[in-house]
Amino acid sequence: MQVALICRDKPNSLDTRMANRPAHLDYLKSSGDMVLQAGALPNAEGTPTGSLIVLEVASLTDAKDWATNDPYAKAGLFEDVHIAEWKKVIG
Repeated sequence: MQVALICRDKPNSLDTRMANRPAHLDYLKSSGDMVLQAGALPNAEGTPTGSLIVLEVASLTDAKDWATNDPYAKAGLFEDVHIAEWKKVIG
């Protein structure tokens, strides 16, 4: 199944995001084919304020486990994380 993770950063957390970015990117790369798409959600000024990640997983539990182990999550970057099944229609 495919799931979308929509992660919103805590206010004033850009320093936390940038300090943990290398570990986060390594985590994405080490996840292999599980990560289908990933990127930052910028505000109007272009500053990252969250993340959108699409995963291929066996279950929502697997997606939650993956999200919990993301270095950004471990660093306390996110105000909230929404995980939902995603159905690809175009692309």
